[in-house]
Amino acid sequence: MHQAVIAATGLYTPEQSISNAELVEAFNAWAERFNAENAQAIAAGEIAAQTPSSAEFIEKASGIKARFVMNKSGILDPAVMRPDIPERPNEEISILAEMAVAAAREAIARWGKPVSEIGAVVCAASNMQRPYPAMAIEVQQALGIDGFAFDMNVACSSATFGIKTAADFIATGSAKAVLMVNPEICSGHLNFKDRDSHFIFGDVATAVILERADLAEGGWDILGTKLKTQFSNNIRNNFGFLNNAAPEGIGARDKLFIQEGRKVFREVVPMVSQMIADHAAELGLDPTALKRLWLHQANINMNAMIGRRVLDRDPTPEENVIILDTYANTSSAGSIIAFHRASDDFKSGETGLICSFGAGYSAGTVFVRKR
Repeated sequence: MHQAVIAATGLYTPEQSISNAELVEAFNAWAERFNAENAQAIAAGEIAAQTPSSAEFIEKASGIKARFVMNKSGILDPAVMRPDIPERPNEEISILAEMAVAAAREAIARWGKPVSEIGAVVCAASNMQRPYPAMAIEVQQALGIDGFAFDMNVACSSATFGIKTAADFIATGSAKAVLMVNPEICSGHLNFKDRDSHFIFGDVATAVILERADLAEGGWDILGTKLKTQFSNNIRNNFGFLNNAAPEGIGARDKLFIQEGRKVFREVVPMVSQMIADHAAELGLDPTALKRLWLHQANINMNAMIGRRVLDRDPTPEENVIILDTYANTSSAGSIIAFHRASDDFKSGETGLICSFGAGYSAGTVFVRKR
């Protein structure tokens, strides 16, 4: 059995960004139009009026100040209220694969080894562009990688589940190195007409290269990985190929992202906090001695509470990394963005935690130590 290390990471950030103020202006314009066009039904109590949003409400509720997106104009057009991303011909690389390749190229450059050393590609993300062929195989072809590739989806926990999967391939000798990518166009499944969630998500892609420890130069030893799932309907997206078999449901609200936010908060925070404590105990680690937490970037209040429970005190901004203020929730990529952007200062022997949690419920913990 071979030990695996995290050898390198990469990040692709879209060029376009939307501030809370811009998003609110578009939403409120749409809400005003909706209320005017449905005034009689609203007065009769048949439908509810749309309540205006505000930048202050968004930041207080989530900690988000802005988000990167692949298309800004469509989202901010009150007559459209969705990203405008034209379908590409089959002969052209798909947009999510293109994003993944960009993140992967940075990771490969930081790794400093040829792609011929990579034996597998895993695309782990919430938002798959199509059922098949797998985006991972498309990424594999674009990068000229031999071996095998496949897609996997565990919602916001996909990256930690992907790290565990890649580490297992390395442990069993299936590959000497594995590329794991997380392309996310979260804006594509977001209902920008929903005041309670229109601000949550952004678009991005991340990449992680894992390698056999005896072949690696530097990087991060993986001290342990732990995965957990527990079924819940509180975060859901029912869009899928079977919608075509029930056309009357295609426009239903649950074909986009929906969640019961307060229930998620109450149930996920204690579940994840306890999971981290239990996993640390299994590994003989003191969680309060961790130098840094790279948590899933969903909500600043969730992260603050989990950080407080894990460290047994209020964490500093350096200890509990927050990137959602500028990136928003990027689903599977969030904890990897945090790790990518806030890990270069680690010294040999220092430990940290990559942790994800989200729909499913699903959660993953990856304890790492700088080599």
